[in-house]
Amino acid sequence: MIREDIERLLGEIDALKCKTQKEVEEARVKFLGKKGEVTRLFEEFRTVAPELKREFGKTLNELKQTAAAKIEELKNAVGDEAAASAPKQDLSMPGDPMPLGSRHPVSIVRQEIVDIFRKFGYDVSEGPEIEDDYHVFEALNFPQNHPARDMQDTFFVSAGHLNPLLLRTHTSSVQVRTMEKMPLPIRVICPGRVFRNEAISARAHCIFHQVEGLYVDENVTFADLKQAILLFAREMFGAETEIRMRPSYFPFTEPSAEVDVSCNICHGKGCNICKGTGWLEILGCGMVDPNVLEASGIDSRKYSGFAFGMGLERIAMLKWRVNDLRHYFENDMRFLSEFSTSTEV
Repeated sequence: MIREDIERLLGEIDALKCKTQKEVEEARVKFLGKKGEVTRLFEEFRTVAPELKREFGKTLNELKQTAAAKIEELKNAVGDEAAASAPKQDLSMPGDPMPLGSRHPVSIVRQEIVDIFRKFGYDVSEGPEIEDDYHVFEALNFPQNHPARDMQDTFFVSAGHLNPLLLRTHTSSVQVRTMEKMPLPIRVICPGRVFRNEAISARAHCIFHQVEGLYVDENVTFADLKQAILLFAREMFGAETEIRMRPSYFPFTEPSAEVDVSCNICHGKGCNICKGTGWLEILGCGMVDPNVLEASGIDSRKYSGFAFGMGLERIAMLKWRVNDLRHYFENDMRFLSEFSTSTEV
């Protein structure tokens, strides 16, 4: 009986054909599985007479090897056929494109300003955002109870003692620390984030960014200040840009001025961006007050200097014609993605 079964199975195995991997697996289970045909014959082999065991044992092993080889052959054939019919792919092609992030527009403007002033020989200085009253106000000619302190509504971290801590309202505190430690002459810009307790609107925010500049040396004049601002404006807004300076007041500079640039949109003819004036305000500046120099240990009879400061959001609004300052803080990817490929309008 076993001999006939072996011959029958050899014929079935030889004629076996499969078109899919599923059919190959079904054939493997049928012949070589735990309850398969070949496995059943090995169990019947136990009942074979001892003198026949050698003959049938060899034949059964050959049957098992034949079945296993056939199954492996069918598996490879089906796999090769599937691969041949599969869509061809060029493995040398680049993978799926990965969208890259973009730099924040305020960061772009900050780097442009830093690069411009570095060409003019300015270094970059930074300082703490949590400052003391002395470096934010007193050393900058804001005495206690001075009305000028009301110009900036301050976030105090600690109060009730002689030198309270606060969130800096301007990066002028970095200028003070620079004058205290850096050897003369001093030529630095001070970029950073500042804080003021203001209502948030399209034109104002309680957090914003500044870049302030300081130049202290012998015989520094207001003409030097004007030339530095003009060179910066033309680098930033175009070679045809003009500036005008209007008298103003800051406690730490005297004389002081507000600086306007000619509108780079209407070129002085008047538009809704410049409100028909042909001018756009960009920064404040002035000659460093002698009291500020003396507070930092600099002889005001020998040295003079100028300082200026601008809001980065304001410059970015003018550069890209953004009409709402809040866009810079809302992290709307639709807005930020507009700056992913170019830093120009």
